[in-house]
Amino acid sequence: MKFSKMFIPTTKETPNDATLPSHQFLVRAGFIAQTGAGIYDFMPLGKIVLDKIRAIVKEEMDEAGANEVQFGFVTPLSLWQESGRATTMGPELLRFKDRKNADFVLSPTNEEAVVNMVKNRITSYKDLPINLYQIYTKFRDEARPRFGLMRGREFLMKDAYSFHATQEDLVREFELMEATYKRVYERLGLEFRVVEADSGAIGGSGSKEFHVLANSGEDTIVVCDSCDYGANIEAAKRKKRHFTPWFENTEIDVKQERVETVGFKTIEEVSNFLSVSQAQTIKAVIKTAVYEEEKKVVVFFVRGDDELEETKACNSVDALELLDSSEDEITQAGLCAGYVGPFNLPAGITFVIDEEIKGEHGLVCGANEENYHLTGTDLSSLKDATYFDLVAVQEGDKCNCCGGELRYTKGIEAGHIFQLGSKYSEAMEANFLDANGKSQPFIMGCYGIGVSRLVAAVIEQNHDEKGCIWTKTTAPFLVDVIVSNAKKDDELNAGLEIYEGLKKAGISTIIDDRTKERFGFKMGDFELIGFPYAVVVGKKLTEGFVEIVERKTLEKQEVALDKVVETLQTLIAQ
Repeated sequence: MKFSKMFIPTTKETPNDATLPSHQFLVRAGFIAQTGAGIYDFMPLGKIVLDKIRAIVKEEMDEAGANEVQFGFVTPLSLWQESGRATTMGPELLRFKDRKNADFVLSPTNEEAVVNMVKNRITSYKDLPINLYQIYTKFRDEARPRFGLMRGREFLMKDAYSFHATQEDLVREFELMEATYKRVYERLGLEFRVVEADSGAIGGSGSKEFHVLANSGEDTIVVCDSCDYGANIEAAKRKKRHFTPWFENTEIDVKQERVETVGFKTIEEVSNFLSVSQAQTIKAVIKTAVYEEEKKVVVFFVRGDDELEETKACNSVDALELLDSSEDEITQAGLCAGYVGPFNLPAGITFVIDEEIKGEHGLVCGANEENYHLTGTDLSSLKDATYFDLVAVQEGDKCNCCGGELRYTKGIEAGHIFQLGSKYSEAMEANFLDANGKSQPFIMGCYGIGVSRLVAAVIEQNHDEKGCIWTKTTAPFLVDVIVSNAKKDDELNAGLEIYEGLKKAGISTIIDDRTKERFGFKMGDFELIGFPYAVVVGKKLTEGFVEIVERKTLEKQEVALDKVVETLQTLIAQ
């Protein structure tokens, strides 16, 4: 391809709302153009990159035995009503009516559509398992679309759905998809981490996310450097912490006592007043849980020096979301803010206790009475208490797998796989006959990769202050042949000869043959666009030499004209 024949509108201007490097450089380098909030068009270079990533994803899915299909971009709302997600998905689900007043949605995901495709078409366990996938446009009506392709409303996604007769077979496919995803990211040349995750609105009992590691990533992930453990902060677990109670080496018979703590409401105030560590107290976090048809105040109890992880808390009470409770809501629920504890709570209050303090003895907590706390408590005496993992893992906590130290890092979620179970098949009455002739709901898995998001993820992980640095498998062209002065016939002819030689060798190449642009401008475009290599045809041509520049390091080497193809073949193969 020739620069002079290709639409590559580079610019020095950075979009006002572009804070991430990928957003800035993809716009400036002429890969994408914004047409609306969270909606981007792919220009020629961007389309080449998008297609390269798409091809790798397709090759690996096909190799894994999945079948490619294509669902409608528009889905009848009735399917979402069957599954129950029409009410739980929220405003991110864009709904509209056609001219006949029928209700439709723009699909952000296609669990309902795939169940509808398989329902009554696969009726026997003999036809299972099956994995159906598509690589197609999705739409999610984000409240705050931002960061370019990282959080757009319209995006290209690979979504796959598997159907099984048994849970064991689902686990097999889940592990196959995990291995398949790893190959995809390895082929793309990305540094990534597989982490345990929360299933969110998709649902299911188990899920893993695939994060491209980048300092600009939106998601905080918890990793252990001593083993392969990784988890999204929303799902991270740690090794249980153990504390020695202050009375353990004494002969004191600790009993629950009511202690006056006038005006002391915070954990810090109470622990200082009673001369106990914050770890020997219980913190109450009051929230309003939102359900489909009601709201109610709930209380979560964690160790005093821990923090509540809200996604875990939300899951523990099966709520749609949690909101901060107002003073009026707290008072109406019969609670006394600053003095709430798990003992003697008002009747009807839903409460959950972090599983790490189950059965603990001697902790300080609120007495559910203004200006009073309880000391010497015994949590094992609580009846009908609900325990759940509620805490946010902190840096320095110990790994539950190997005992190593956990730390935070940042990641860009670029893939997510789920074990759905029978959530959707049961709701939509999609069944098959098992080996005993009994009707059973399909057991399902779901597997997604953000294909267009990966375009941005590559650059978030591979860029410098000058622009993009594409990996070899994602670059729009591997080599940019830069003719310093295309008005000089000898330089242009030499450039064209190199260009044809590289193409003949199977190396994707573009030649910058523009006559109106100076050499400095052409080099600036090379650095901004991020082709892996440039061949500069310039001053040394009279001596039979050109320069090869590696974009990643900007290192240069002089190469004889007859050695250019051979040298680049060696560099690209490394």
